[in-house]
Amino acid sequence: MRLLADAALGRARELGVSHADFRFERVRDSFLRLRDGRTEASIDRTDVGFAVRVVHDGAWGFAAGVDLTVDAAVRVAEEAVAVARVSRSIAEASGVGDRVEMAPEPVYPDAAWVSAYDVNPFDVPEADRVGLLAQWSRDLLAADGVDHVDAMLLAVQENKFYTDTAGTTTTQQRVRVNPDITVIAVGEGGYESMRTLAPPAGRGWEYLTGTGWDWESELAELPSLLAERVAAPSVEAGSYDLVVDPSNLWLTIHESIGHATELDRALGYEAAYAGTSFATFDKLGTLQYGSPIMHVTGDRTAEHGLATIGYDDEGVATQSWDLVKDGVLAGYQLDRNMARMQGFGRSNGCAFADSSAHVPVQRMANVSLQPAAEERSTAELIGGVERGLYVVGDKSWSIDMQRYNFQFTGQRAYRIENGRLAGQVKDFAYQATTTDFWGSMEAVGGPSTYVLGGAFNCGKAQPGQVAAVSHGCPSALFRGVRILNTVQEAGR
Repeated sequence: MRLLADAALGRARELGVSHADFRFERVRDSFLRLRDGRTEASIDRTDVGFAVRVVHDGAWGFAAGVDLTVDAAVRVAEEAVAVARVSRSIAEASGVGDRVEMAPEPVYPDAAWVSAYDVNPFDVPEADRVGLLAQWSRDLLAADGVDHVDAMLLAVQENKFYTDTAGTTTTQQRVRVNPDITVIAVGEGGYESMRTLAPPAGRGWEYLTGTGWDWESELAELPSLLAERVAAPSVEAGSYDLVVDPSNLWLTIHESIGHATELDRALGYEAAYAGTSFATFDKLGTLQYGSPIMHVTGDRTAEHGLATIGYDDEGVATQSWDLVKDGVLAGYQLDRNMARMQGFGRSNGCAFADSSAHVPVQRMANVSLQPAAEERSTAELIGGVERGLYVVGDKSWSIDMQRYNFQFTGQRAYRIENGRLAGQVKDFAYQATTTDFWGSMEAVGGPSTYVLGGAFNCGKAQPGQVAAVSHGCPSALFRGVRILNTVQEAGR
């Protein structure tokens, strides 16, 4: 890779670039799906290629290739410069477009980073991976009330080599897994389902064998939880106090805070596809995002985080910073060009491309709500509610393009009566605006309630890219939130 990079960057210098970087990627992903213990799908694929990105005369240029030869590397560099020249001509003719300047960053020669895992899932024979999922499925099918079981496992190994004309060179590897088990009950009125709460994680195969999650206990409990949901009454619409479990709250954080604090959205650059943000740049330091106890950080360094990496795709060392502090908008997620444009001294390491064929764009960090300093259990939060709901597990969601008006459901909800749980209800959704919801947050749980949730499939950009991201949070108490009955809302 160094030979290809030297050839590409050397040619880019000859053509007069002010910056050039070379990025090689090998991304291997595996997908297993079982239905009632039988394999329905098994996919194992590897994507390999390289990219050259340049800044020439204040304009971006980008090109990619898969032919791993010196001649191809030179040709791709020439193509990237040609793209930059066309981009500059279009910008001058239209009178729009700022000149590209990148925020400064120290040089990191020969840096290496590997994510935190014990057993690479690709070192585990497929028969063993299938065998574990099949055994879990058989055990669940033997339980009363379970008619079907869907089992899935996604695994990714991502290798990146990066080098640029400033002298930074990084070599990195990260591994992540996403197991998911769903049990289904079929009845005369339709069906009900319940799935595991175990979040995807920046871990290896050890995650499925007891490190980081108690699979035995959760799988044993699923059939009874499903049976309770089948028999549960429909929720009565109205205003409720909510205690939201981390297994549900992470998604609300993702949609209403994570996307809203991406600076490219706040500046309008994603308006044509992924949307904008109500948290515009002029509100930095003044917008009351939520209650004074609200402290949200962006973080690319959290152990086992899905967005955790040593160095981003612009050679920036990753870090942690405040997005919301004491309830006030305090920061954004940045890449180097956005940081320089808006007067930030440095990027916070949020440039990412999901393959060598795609240009890096500003992508989400691990955006997390911090727990209380003192210990406070979920049971204590529930104990402070006379009439409310305890919401567990993520399910469907809807939010507008400015990340302001939203509606979320969950895997299950329990009535809270006089500080105690009083059984499940179904057909529920909570609805609010972002600032009203976070402004109603009265208390957060302590460190023991904190869980790192997340997803593999956050989408953004044109052409579309997918990124994995985690969101940590404690349990939290919200007062006076509107609860909908989804069956009534659907007119049934």
